[in-house]
Amino acid sequence: MNVREFLIVLSLNQTKRSIGVFMKLDWSHTVLNIKDKNKILDFYTGTLGFKVSDSGPIYKDGPEIIFISWNPDEHHQLAFVLGREDINSTSLNHISFRADTYDELQEIKDRLDSVNCDYLPLCHGNALSFYFNDPENNGMEIFIDTPWDVEQPQGEVWDPGLDEKSALEWVENTFKDRPGFVLKEKSTKEFVNR
Repeated sequence: MNVREFLIVLSLNQTKRSIGVFMKLDWSHTVLNIKDKNKILDFYTGTLGFKVSDSGPIYKDGPEIIFISWNPDEHHQLAFVLGREDINSTSLNHISFRADTYDELQEIKDRLDSVNCDYLPLCHGNALSFYFNDPENNGMEIFIDTPWDVEQPQGEVWDPGLDEKSALEWVENTFKDRPGFVLKEKSTKEFVNR
């Protein structure tokens, strides 16, 4: 069973209802908690050929996150959060899936609400996301891309009660003065979610 099938089965089991049509979720990226930045970057960039696309603190005085990618059409395929203490603990921070439309993202919200699953609606400027944990506490993200690119990391809580037009207006107004904010088509960065 692949992850998409697992999420569908999980949704059916948790909501105790049968839905005939399912949205398509594409795998986007994985975030790992790491201990040794230099060793990890040497392996992923030196050995495997990834390139660093962005890095910085997740929030003011927060841990550093480093984004890497091979694909110029994906801002990041992997990311690393510094601060893992125990090498024997899980390194998974979260798995991320991309939905195609705002309506699909709202469907995810409705499904999470229907099973009383807490989530964090977070906007990165280039994406509107819901972060949540599965029943075994594994971190998950489901998001849609916005029309913009902006230097990362960025993170602002957003109101998932907004309609699509209002949500996108909020994104533009919130991030338009941040470094690198531009329509994706006009971005000159090497790595952009396109």
